[in-house]
Amino acid sequence: MAAESVPARFTALRWPLGLNAALGAVAREDDYARHVEQLMRQVLLTDPGERVNRPDFGCGVRRMLFAPNDPAGAALARVTVAEALRRWLGPVIEVDDVAVQAVEDRVEITVAYTLRASGERRYLNEQTGL
Repeated sequence: MAAESVPARFTALRWPLGLNAALGAVAREDDYARHVEQLMRQVLLTDPGERVNRPDFGCGVRRMLFAPNDPAGAALARVTVAEALRRWLGPVIEVDDVAVQAVEDRVEITVAYTLRASGERRYLNEQTGL
């Protein structure tokens, strides 16, 4: 699938959904790169089965908190994160590398990716805990 370029004027709803009190309207995101990061967080933090009309959506990193903290668990988490991002955001990003570490009561995830629209390489650092 060919990547499309970012339009000159980009706007989307901000996630998590919020209100712009000054305008009395739903908050918007005008930066494409930040919008993609928000999409990535939606995939990572949504558990499969959580969305009624799309039960297969998500990655379920919160479930990884209860997995064994060993090399096999880390390898499984890396594959799960990479595959979920490729499945749901494949047309938008190229996943270059995923690192997952279980640290005490949280999971730290670092994703190196490239925006297909601009070719810009970026990093997402996400932590989730109990």
